[in-house]
Amino acid sequence: MEYNTVCGLEVHTELSTKTKIFCNCSTAFGGEPNSHVCEICAGMPGTLPVVNERVVEYAVRTGLATNCTITRYNKFDRKNYFYPDLPKAYQISQLYLPICQNGYVEITDQINGGTKKVRIKEIHMEEDAGKLVHDEWSDCTLVNYNRCGVPLLEIVSEPDIACADEAVEYVEKLRAILQFCGVSDCKMQEGSLRADVNVSVMPVGAAEYGTRTEMKNINSFRAIHNAIESEAQRQIEVIEDGGAVTQETRRWDDVHGVNEVLRSKEDAQDYRYFPDPDLLTIVVDEEHVEELRRSIPELPVHRLQRYLKDYGLPYFDSNLLVENVDKAEFFEKTAALGAAPKSVTNWLLGDVTKVLNEKNCLLSDTKLTPEKLAEMIALIDKKEISNNAGKTVLDEIIF
Repeated sequence: MEYNTVCGLEVHTELSTKTKIFCNCSTAFGGEPNSHVCEICAGMPGTLPVVNERVVEYAVRTGLATNCTITRYNKFDRKNYFYPDLPKAYQISQLYLPICQNGYVEITDQINGGTKKVRIKEIHMEEDAGKLVHDEWSDCTLVNYNRCGVPLLEIVSEPDIACADEAVEYVEKLRAILQFCGVSDCKMQEGSLRADVNVSVMPVGAAEYGTRTEMKNINSFRAIHNAIESEAQRQIEVIEDGGAVTQETRRWDDVHGVNEVLRSKEDAQDYRYFPDPDLLTIVVDEEHVEELRRSIPELPVHRLQRYLKDYGLPYFDSNLLVENVDKAEFFEKTAALGAAPKSVTNWLLGDVTKVLNEKNCLLSDTKLTPEKLAEMIALIDKKEISNNAGKTVLDEIIF
């Protein structure tokens, strides 16, 4: 029997605000454990949260960029569950009236060809939890509350994704939109962008979805791809052996290629949601929405079309450039200095990207500037140095 894979993603992105969602603690990454914590984000009794206005603005910008309807009147709810990294024993989130609803992101249809829309059910604001760290030396689990209260957007898709490649493209498109809008740095290695992946399988021609499982906090494109393929194959094998897929939360270990059960999967009623009594309804003024709409910069899909038209770049090159805001900006600044657009693209997408991947870093982490790259390309064009010599020069000027 042949099966179709059905995926829906819940993408979490940490917002690039300087302070947390309900207090003035720093959101900076990498501080000493438990150094960015106050009474509010530590969940001390009697404290009152105050909404960070910039979080609301970033949510609206994201919703507009993903073709969502903005909920003019929205509010926060309490999601109740007990876990050591959640000191209040509840998370402030949005269930009943999320700030953005009914949007979409367009991706390549890997099954039928052409393009398709992955529908976005909702985007809601919430606070992040802390982080548990297991210390192998003492065989103890430690907790770091620095991340508690860091503002998150959760972007929930409908089950419109049909394979691992579509899932990866969808998250890539979301990452580019978030970066270009300036709402998140999307550093997956730091947990700024991560995905909960819901997977089910169904026989070809069936009308009803199969039982889904969820794999939480996957923070790389490779891991998203591998987790979906592994889980889909596991479910098919369970069904073929006469068993039934159980609704559960699973853990994907991409290093070892292991997919294991964590716990049974909860439904919304298990969290006993109710409106947060300490936070007022948020009213998003229509005039403010239009102001934020005008502030959204050129998005990747429009920039790609401009690169095709104005710079004469191939679609493949243009698409790779607009996947990352740093590369797109670097490309335009270098081309504006007189370097041939195609030469700039070849270096950025070739040798520069190779070095960045080897060092696991971003363009902003290097000493390479548009001026230096343009000067090097000019020397190659004048035949004062060869392409091979240019690679040696690049090694010297990039770090």
